[in-house]
Amino acid sequence: MNNASFKVKALSWHPYIQPLDLQSANEEQLAAMQVTPSNTKVSPYVRTLAHDPESYVARTKLFNAIMYVEGGLNRAERELGALVASAVNRCVYCASVHARRYVELSGRADVVEGIYLKSLDGPFDTRSQAIVDFCKTLSQTPSIVTPDQVRALLNCGMSKSEIVDLIHSAAIFGWANRLMHTLGHSGPVNSK
Repeated sequence: MNNASFKVKALSWHPYIQPLDLQSANEEQLAAMQVTPSNTKVSPYVRTLAHDPESYVARTKLFNAIMYVEGGLNRAERELGALVASAVNRCVYCASVHARRYVELSGRADVVEGIYLKSLDGPFDTRSQAIVDFCKTLSQTPSIVTPDQVRALLNCGMSKSEIVDLIHSAAIFGWANRLMHTLGHSGPVNSK
């Protein structure tokens, strides 16, 4: 079921630390910001992380390799893993971004609507439920992921390497959400 009328509101992110001013950024910082996967303007978040260009480049290369690599788990399901992790971690900014990307890539507004209006408990179709359950547990307490949860993913046709891709997408958002929470806060677009 696809509910095209359900929309996730775009949010903006407001840093606690003044982002780099592009006019005064040094050569290393400017070069680091070229690694971003977006072809749009460099966001305040990128400009905040680029205060430490070396770690920004390492983080962004890893992020790009997990979320944008060709092959393996499809992009939509990587976005669903990121959405679930962000929902568990209560990072509303990341959850809104990845909810919109998941809908854009999958056409499955019904899954996002279920997460937002009901809960991560579903019910969802079998494959989405297996992904949500696995990523929810992985994001809450990784050590209690069960063999049954992995088996549910395998039974839905996911390969072992695709499961590793899903683990990576949820895990990097455990980290990304903590960066977002520590360095700033989210709010309505165009507010401070």
